[in-house]
Amino acid sequence: MADTKDPETLSPPPPKKGLSRLIAATGYSAAGIKAAFKNEEAVRMEIGAFIVMAPLGLWLGETPVEKVLLVACLVFVIVVELLNTGIETVVDRVGKDYHELSRVAKDIGSAAVFISLALVIFTWAMLLL
Repeated sequence: MADTKDPETLSPPPPKKGLSRLIAATGYSAAGIKAAFKNEEAVRMEIGAFIVMAPLGLWLGETPVEKVLLVACLVFVIVVELLNTGIETVVDRVGKDYHELSRVAKDIGSAAVFISLALVIFTWAMLLL
């Protein structure tokens, strides 16, 4: 017989410690990346851009520091987009109806992504032009 409990009333599993915690955290992180990739087009676009631009940055950078900067700013965009997606998911979980604070929260997350993309443009322009 199928479990008929409401998923929202289930209690979380007991906390893990040591190596089992590290393994579980890795699994949670992989699940988060998978969920973001599946549900958010911006994540897919930014990962696609990373796949193209990271090797280009490694090739175009003349010193190890330049290579790190060119690739790190790309990674930063993905990190900020994942955080923005998390914020949007929580806001949507609270309610789909319009609320001014929900709009503000989403706009602030979007602004963070915008600034991270501006950092990519600035970094690549400064190092390559």
